[in-house]
Amino acid sequence: MSENTFLVHSLNPAAQESGELLHLPRERADWEWMSFFVHRIQPGDILRAHLEDEEAAFVILGGTCVADWGQGAKRIGKRRDVFDGFPYTLYLPCRNDVSFTAETTCEIAECRAPSQAKREPKLIPPDDVVSSLRGGGNASRQIVDVLPPSFPADKLVVIEVYTPGGNWSSYPPHKHDTHNPPAEVDLDEIYYYRLRHPDGFAFHHLYAGKHAGQRTLQARNGDTVLVHSGYHTVVAGPGYDVYYLNFLAGSSRAVAVTEDPQHAWIRSTWSTTDPRLPLVGK
Repeated sequence: MSENTFLVHSLNPAAQESGELLHLPRERADWEWMSFFVHRIQPGDILRAHLEDEEAAFVILGGTCVADWGQGAKRIGKRRDVFDGFPYTLYLPCRNDVSFTAETTCEIAECRAPSQAKREPKLIPPDDVVSSLRGGGNASRQIVDVLPPSFPADKLVVIEVYTPGGNWSSYPPHKHDTHNPPAEVDLDEIYYYRLRHPDGFAFHHLYAGKHAGQRTLQARNGDTVLVHSGYHTVVAGPGYDVYYLNFLAGSSRAVAVTEDPQHAWIRSTWSTTDPRLPLVGK
């Protein structure tokens, strides 16, 4: 990428059709680590995936399906959409196959990273994810750790974040573009947005990266922002609750960041958490 950001819009096929909502191989993003796809399948339709030298995480955004990754067919999915609870997620290491047969309209986010590591496939049900609240005041948000660094993947980390309307998220602004463990590691990051209200929006601000300049992007429902370097932060439009799905991969499976020292002081003012949180539960 020529800049430290890249905004990708949803393809928006008709609601009653199966197809890709987003298609982003890493060659298109011109970066090393991740390819990202979002699929919609209608009842009876089948989504198949084959992995060679890659690992992948499949997050059920909404709907139910029957998944088979060589360990017997299993019905997965519970929430109607991302604001209706925690996800089912399937982690697959390299040299594996999976099929998803939709029972209801089902939307699945798929992220891949290069890998030849021998790992075990694992289904992560909603009861196994960990939810916590972070920040304070109008920088409060809910963090859902789906594949945290403690999970035995090779490269991928997966997190869901819920931000009430009007609140800031990923705040104080922070970066993770330098391999200097344990203080900071070099991670590329995907932000995949969903909004509770169809007219909602968030602003995603990025600045002071390895590439010159800064950008403020308007993210709407189904948009994706790619973060390669620099400080970044998000604010939800007032009245519009915001969800984003983070995939990260890079030089280490540690979420070690550097906060912008000009804004880190805000932490000392946080005494209470937004009472609207948590936005979702099991």
